[in-house]
Amino acid sequence: MQVDDKLLERLEKLSFLKVSDDKREEIINQLSEIVSFVDNLSELNTDSVDDKFAMSDDATFLREDTPRCNTEISQSILKNSPLSEDGFFVVPKIIE
Repeated sequence: MQVDDKLLERLEKLSFLKVSDDKREEIINQLSEIVSFVDNLSELNTDSVDDKFAMSDDATFLREDTPRCNTEISQSILKNSPLSEDGFFVVPKIIE
């Protein structure tokens, strides 16, 4: 992929950022280096690597998902609200 001024303009539009004129060439060079590095990664042969590969078996530890209800937390949050009712925030009606 070629990083040029046209691509940088598109990235500016998508990201709602503006790159100053004096930094444009530097940014284009940096983006080109990044794209070149990522292109090198695509050359690696990963056919023999398991899809669930991790550096450590402990890295994918899963805990049991058990629901808990702590009413103290919701009560402390709701007490900071200007208006609440039956455990919910009351907000102004915006859709008729």
